[in-house]
Amino acid sequence: MADSEAGTSRDAARASAGEYQVFLSFRGPDTRNGFTDFLYRDLENVGFRVFRDDEELRVGDVIGESLLCAINSSIIYIPIFSVTYADSKWCLRELANIVENVSKSEGQKRVLPIFFHIEPEDVKLKTPLYSDALSRHAMKFPDEVQAWRAALEEVGKIKGWNVKEDQSQAKIVNSVVRELLEKMDIKQKILPRHLVRHHAQVKRLIESLDINQSDVRLIAIYGMGGIGKTTVAQVVFNQLSSSHFGSHCSFLEDVRESSSTKEGIVRLQKKLLSDIVGSRFAEQVKDWEQGMKRIGEALSNKAVLVVLDDVADEPHIESLIGNCSLPSGSRIIITTRDKTIPSDEGFNGEIQRYEMPEMDAPLALQLFCRHAFGKNFPRDDYCSLSNEIVSSIGGLPLAVEVIGSSLKRRDKAVWEETLVNLKKVPKEKILKRLKISYDGLDKNQKQIFLDIACFFFNEKKTNPIYMWASCQFNPLGEIEVLIERCLIKILDNDKFWMHDQLIALGREIVHEDSLDEFGKQSRLWIAEEAIEIIRTEERKDKVQAVDIDGLDDSIEITNQEFERLQKLRFLKLRNGTFVGDFAKCCSKLRWISWRCPRQDFRPDNMYLDHLVVFELGANGFTDDSKAWNLIERAKNLKVISLTECAGITTIPDFSKCLRLERLTLARCSSLERIESFIGDLQSLIELKIEDCRNFMDLPKEVGKLVKLEHFSLSGCEKLIELPGSIGNLISLTELDLSGTHAAKLSNSIGKLKSAYL
Repeated sequence: MADSEAGTSRDAARASAGEYQVFLSFRGPDTRNGFTDFLYRDLENVGFRVFRDDEELRVGDVIGESLLCAINSSIIYIPIFSVTYADSKWCLRELANIVENVSKSEGQKRVLPIFFHIEPEDVKLKTPLYSDALSRHAMKFPDEVQAWRAALEEVGKIKGWNVKEDQSQAKIVNSVVRELLEKMDIKQKILPRHLVRHHAQVKRLIESLDINQSDVRLIAIYGMGGIGKTTVAQVVFNQLSSSHFGSHCSFLEDVRESSSTKEGIVRLQKKLLSDIVGSRFAEQVKDWEQGMKRIGEALSNKAVLVVLDDVADEPHIESLIGNCSLPSGSRIIITTRDKTIPSDEGFNGEIQRYEMPEMDAPLALQLFCRHAFGKNFPRDDYCSLSNEIVSSIGGLPLAVEVIGSSLKRRDKAVWEETLVNLKKVPKEKILKRLKISYDGLDKNQKQIFLDIACFFFNEKKTNPIYMWASCQFNPLGEIEVLIERCLIKILDNDKFWMHDQLIALGREIVHEDSLDEFGKQSRLWIAEEAIEIIRTEERKDKVQAVDIDGLDDSIEITNQEFERLQKLRFLKLRNGTFVGDFAKCCSKLRWISWRCPRQDFRPDNMYLDHLVVFELGANGFTDDSKAWNLIERAKNLKVISLTECAGITTIPDFSKCLRLERLTLARCSSLERIESFIGDLQSLIELKIEDCRNFMDLPKEVGKLVKLEHFSLSGCEKLIELPGSIGNLISLTELDLSGTHAAKLSNSIGKLKSAYL
C-alpha cells in the first residue's frame, strides 16, 4: 500500500501541473494487478504520460482537485469496464466527469472503452449487472445517479475492445497502444512486452549523445545478432524523441534487409522523409538518387534524431543520411554487427562506438522468468533449475527469450532434458542452442516455422495461412504457439517478422535435414540451386517449396521436370514459363506466384486442381489465353491476384471458383469491365480493382456479394458510376475510392449502410 500511496502522491503533483495525456479509469480489485498494470506500463514505455488512479485510497464524497486536474488535462480517456466497476461510486463519478469533458472538447478529446470480461450491453444498462448497481446507488446518491446512468449509456455505445477470458491480454494491450500512437501521431517505438531494463547501457548512451551540446554526433551500437542492440536503441529513441526532438525524428528498422534492393532503399528514404517533413514531401521521391537529394534538403535546417537499425554496409548510411552537413544538435544512432561501420571518413561530426555487452546473470534470469513463468522470479521448486538453465544459455537475450518461452507450462522432466541438451552445446554455438526450442515443436509447427524462415518473413500472413490450411497444418493455432515461444511475430501490417538468427537457424535445419544434398532439400530459395536441381532427372520427393527469382535469363520448366516434383506445394517463378503436355501431372501445388514477362502460355493440359492461391503478374495473356485453363478445375481457390496483365479487357471466367474469398486486379491497363458472374462468388470478402485506368463498368451483380468486407476501386479514373445495388453490401467495412471521380459516385455511396471512405 505504501508504494501505491507514493505513486498516488507523484500522480497528484503531476496532475496539478497538467502533465497527463491519458487517463485510466478502472476498478482496482478487478484489474489493477493484471490487465491495467500491463496497459499502464506499456503506455508509459512508449512515452505517454498516463494517470492511473487508485479509487481505494480516496476518502470523502467529492472528487479531489488533483483528480479533476488529471481528467481536465487528459486527451484520451480509457475506462476499463469490469464486473464490479459500477459498484464503485468513484468510478462512476470519474466517468461522469470524463463524459462532460469530452462533450465540451469540440472533438479534441476521445473515450476509448475496454470491456473486461463483460459486454457493451452491460454498460448500456440492458442487463442487470450494472443496472442493479445503479439501483443500489440511488438510495445513497439520488442526485448523481441520473448523470451516472447517462454516462454509462453514452460510453457503452462507443466501439472499443472486448477482453474475453480466453483471449490474449497482451494482444489487446498492444492494440490499444498502437491505436493511441496513431491517434496522437506519436513516433515512439513499442517495446517488447517482457522488457528487462538495460539501465546502465541506456544511461551511458544518453550521456554519450549529450543532447545539450550543439555538435553533431553519431553513435554506432555494435554486437552479435540477438544481443539486444535494437531494444536499447528503441528505449533511447523513445526517451529523446519525446523530450527533445519532437516530430524531427525517425526510426528506420531492418535497414540491411530493406536495402538489398533499390526499391527497398527508396521505401526507407520515403519513411525518413515522411517522419521528418511529412508524407507529401516523401511522395515526390521516384528513385534513390532523388531520395538522397530530398533528404539532404530536409535535414539541412533543424536538428534531427535518426536511428538506422541493423546496418550492414557503409552505403546504407550514405543513401539514408547522405553526405550533407547535418544541422547542429543532430544525433544519429546506428545498430550493426560490424564494429568497423561506419568508417571515420565522410561524416561531419563526432563518431563514437559502443559495444553491446551480454546480459548479466540477474537480468538474464529475470527475462527468462518473465517468459517461462510470467513474473520476475522463478517458482521455489524451479529456482535451482532456472539458474542452471540461464547459466547454460549465456547472456544472449534472444536465446533466453526463445528457450524460456519454450518451457512455459512444460513438465519438469522437459526442463531437465533441456538443461542436459544445453550443456552439450558450447556457448558460442548460438544456432545450436536455439535449435533446442525448435526441437520442441510438433510437426506442423516445424513446417510453418521453416516456411517462414525460408520464404515468408516480411511477407503478409494471409496467403501462407490459406496454403497451410489446405495442407491441414492447422495454421491459426500453430502460429499462436510460434508467437508464444518468441520464434515469430506478426507486425502491425500483418506481416511475419522473424529475427535473422532464427532465419539462419531455419535455413541451416533445411540444409542439415538433406545432408547438404540439394536434391533432398525440402525448400529451395536460391534460384541457381533450384534450377540445377529441377534439371536433374531423379525424382525430388522431398521438395515442398521452390523460389526461382532473380535470374536474368528466361527459363523453361518442362512437363517431365514438373512431374518429378510430386510433393511441391509452393512455387514462385519469375521470368519463366512452362512447356510440354502436362496431362499426366498430378500436382499437389497449393500456391503459384508466377510472373512471365514477354512469354506466351505454352503448356498443354495444365490443371492445378489443388490450387488455393493463384498470383499471376507481368504478362501479355489475352482474354482467350489458354493460361486460364490453369484454374478451370481449381474449385478450392481462395485467392486470385492478377497484376499487370496488360492484355485482358475483362476478367476470365472464375464462375466455378465458388470458394473464392479474395480477388485482386491491379494495374491491368486494358481492363474495362468485370462480368456479371461476379455475383456468383458469394464467398468473396475482399475485392480490389486498383489502378486499372480504363476500367469503367461495374455490373449490378456486385451487389450480391453480401459477405464483402473490403472493396477498393482506387485509381480507376474512368469509373464514373456505381450500380445502385452497391447499397446491398451489408458487410462492407472499408471502401476505397481514392483516385476516382468520387464526387460523381456520391449518390451510390450514400446508400451504403456500413462502409466508410
